[in-house]
Amino acid sequence: MRSDPRAIVWINGSIRPPEDAGVSWADHGLTVGDGVFETIKLRSGTPFAVRRHLDRLERSAVGMGLPVPDRSRIESAVTEVTRAWGGDLGRLRITLTGGDGPMGSDRSGSEPTLLLVAVASSEPAAVSTVALVPWTRNERGALAGLKTTSYGENVVALAAAHAVGADEALCTNTVGALCEGTGSNVFAAIDGHVVTPPLRSGCLAGITRELVIEVAADRGLTVEEVDLTPEELFGASEVFITSSLRDVQPVSGLLDLREESSPPPRHDWPTPGPLTAACAEAWAAAFSSGGVTDP
Repeated sequence: MRSDPRAIVWINGSIRPPEDAGVSWADHGLTVGDGVFETIKLRSGTPFAVRRHLDRLERSAVGMGLPVPDRSRIESAVTEVTRAWGGDLGRLRITLTGGDGPMGSDRSGSEPTLLLVAVASSEPAAVSTVALVPWTRNERGALAGLKTTSYGENVVALAAAHAVGADEALCTNTVGALCEGTGSNVFAAIDGHVVTPPLRSGCLAGITRELVIEVAADRGLTVEEVDLTPEELFGASEVFITSSLRDVQPVSGLLDLREESSPPPRHDWPTPGPLTAACAEAWAAAFSSGGVTDP
């Protein structure tokens, strides 16, 4: 089994050696993607915004029809893994699956699997390049807005982005509105205002997205949730993306993969633009002060 050079693995009640840790061959999270998860940043021995992440984990579990574990059990596991990890920069993934099930979509009523893994992380890059892919999110689908382990679409989209040298893939929804990235939310500056797709677009309710909107408001900068077309994004004066591991990351360019041309059309922005910088500064100030550690 290939494992991270350093990993703390907790499964169903205890920390285990990574080389001996594993899930059942019949686990529904493995066989059909019947699971939900969260990724939490670990910095200086502290997990970031745990309450918000666990709130979303519970919402996703309810949306998937999975039993919701006792909150105190997960919190205890987070504390145990975080202490074992120490003060290095890391990422903590919490995964909840349907447990053992049949080789199909039916569930067997088995005990859910709860898995926590801490591995090393790195500081986010100063800027990123994104690619707009031709595949769409179904904003009316059963999994819309849920953070599930059914990530096959994201794997395909991100591979397409990487193939043209981009760091992240963005997608639209079924009505052609901008939605989200494979693991990020997108923001743009248009006519002097910061805007981001609304949750009704089908995008995930990102924790960093939520906090950036809040800390920006504290500094008098309003972020508006509005439907955006790709063309409106192309016309933006600046663009940035957010996630638990990227923080506020300026976007320097976008490659449009919806058109079959080589090379694909490209749109560029200055990095960081003034509104991106203002949001990043608000985020960094709140983050460094501990003001958003677990609000």
